[in-house]
Amino acid sequence: MIAAISFLAPRAQVNFGVKTGFNLANATGSGAAGSSTRANFHAGVLAQIFMTDALSIQPEVLYSGQGARVDFADGSGGTISGTHKLDYINLPLLLKYTASSGFLVETGPQIGFLISANASVSGINEDEKDNFKSTDFSWVFGIGYMSLINVGLDARYNLGLTNIENPGSSGTVKNSVIQIGVFYRFGEPKKR
Repeated sequence: MIAAISFLAPRAQVNFGVKTGFNLANATGSGAAGSSTRANFHAGVLAQIFMTDALSIQPEVLYSGQGARVDFADGSGGTISGTHKLDYINLPLLLKYTASSGFLVETGPQIGFLISANASVSGINEDEKDNFKSTDFSWVFGIGYMSLINVGLDARYNLGLTNIENPGSSGTVKNSVIQIGVFYRFGEPKKR
């Protein structure tokens, strides 16, 4: 990945930017029964490396609040609602096509590094980082719009590809995240 970017960068226009937005995170898989959406946010930086006026590669570094709300068994046959709070540093590497109208599509792989994991039930937080793998692989699909004043909007779906629970757990759990974001790209606006 780094070799490809280093090869392209000297021959291409590179713009840097910042982004932030809203996350709707959940868990999928056979070990994720009873989970529902957890709202949080993402924020970070990006570099857009133009290969042509329309085609670019976009590496990013993002903080992403993920996890899910979960119903836990309370030991007496009932349930208690709680939250798995999983915080990641995600590194997507996206191939982006931007049409002359400003509408864009993007896709590519993403690796995430777990920085914290907590279970919160009835106001009590418990560290559960040992229960989860330190890395997560996913695939990103997105659409968006880039304005002529370098402000853009995007909507993405991050499809988890790997089981994020450590061996010994029952079933599989994968991240599933919808992101709605706004970004600003520094530098001269690209002409259409």
